[in-house]
Amino acid sequence: MKVRVLKLSLHGHLVGYLAGYDNCKNVLTFAQAFVMDENRPTMSLTTRPDFPYADKRLTQQWVHRQKLNPILSNLLPEGALRSLLTQGLKIHSDNEFDLLAYLGHDLPGALVVESLEIDDVPGYIFDANHISVSPRLIVSSDQLTPNPHFSLAGVQMKFSMSHQGGRFTLPNTQNTSDLGDWIIKTPSIIHSSVAENEYSMMTLAQIAGIDIPNIQLVRLEQLENLPKINLPNESYAYAIERFDRQKDASSSHVNRTHSEDFAQILGKYAHDKYEGGSYTQIAKILYQYSEDGLADIKQLARRLLVNILLGNGDAHLKNWSVIYPDRYHLRLSPAYDIVFTKAYIPNETSLALNLGKSKNWYQINLADFEYWARKADIPWRVVKPELLEVIDIARSLWRDKLHELPMLDSQKQLLLEHWRQLQTAFRI
Repeated sequence: MKVRVLKLSLHGHLVGYLAGYDNCKNVLTFAQAFVMDENRPTMSLTTRPDFPYADKRLTQQWVHRQKLNPILSNLLPEGALRSLLTQGLKIHSDNEFDLLAYLGHDLPGALVVESLEIDDVPGYIFDANHISVSPRLIVSSDQLTPNPHFSLAGVQMKFSMSHQGGRFTLPNTQNTSDLGDWIIKTPSIIHSSVAENEYSMMTLAQIAGIDIPNIQLVRLEQLENLPKINLPNESYAYAIERFDRQKDASSSHVNRTHSEDFAQILGKYAHDKYEGGSYTQIAKILYQYSEDGLADIKQLARRLLVNILLGNGDAHLKNWSVIYPDRYHLRLSPAYDIVFTKAYIPNETSLALNLGKSKNWYQINLADFEYWARKADIPWRVVKPELLEVIDIARSLWRDKLHELPMLDSQKQLLLEHWRQLQTAFRI
């Protein structure tokens, strides 16, 4: 039986090794030096020294079949982008080891995964009882053809591109130092004018005090080197600056900032992103572990209400992330993927996750937010003013701004109707 080994590193620190076997088993082993380093950069909140059972997680080996450990699995794309990649590689869509090996140069966050030469593989990663070391075990350097590509988690077709001189270009796949700093979402062949919808909703969210990255609507002719994909007869793509990448102002070099989503933090796979957690869990983690828990909770409360006001039913675990600006402490990341989903799912009435006792937009009121705050051990006096300010801003500014935004008129009318159906406290 053959085994191939990948090396995981973070900000130049060796994190560990991932061994992939012919029988589809994969084993994640953290490097001994990483485990012993109390000043190690944070790969995941669950491996940070002050997180419960972090030492146990780091010292045991993680064995999975087909799918990788959730921390790694959630770095890989879903849906159309995964299909495009796996068809090109001629591998099964469940073959996550090969997919990670292929995409490891440019993953979400700052983790880098690369193939390891045979002589560099440490013997201790084969020491566990569940790994049968015998003459039949062959450490192989056979990998997919090296060709750096990006990975962006999520279902929608999107690309990591470099923004220069008003144009967006796919990075040079032959240059491992060439990283994209913007995410480009191309028009959907299923849903109309998604780019205009998301741009409009993110703009309204920003007006209400939501922290968002820079965003643009980009004409398709401004995109260079796109692969051959089916595109509808629409003019615009949606562009959002990556919060896990920063371009050096004095050069074209792009630096990485580590990040992870709440599916990774809670140890859930992408298929559990709607059922594997709640907004109460997200709030508890932010309040306890953020470097500025109070500020992040205020922002979280605002975003939860904005998702209700904007009819966004897709704020699942993978659409909430944290970043590690100093490589150790976490902060809530800027918001992303705020879309008026009711425009595409006519019967949509609910948030993606539970808020206290309810998910239903049209039943939730201030009492539900108060219950949510109490369950998360957050002072209601901290949350309530944020919610009232969001409502005040929305009532004062959103209707006029909506007329200026590029979303389809039919979708604007649906949004106005959505606002009329909300509880009195939230009605606009």
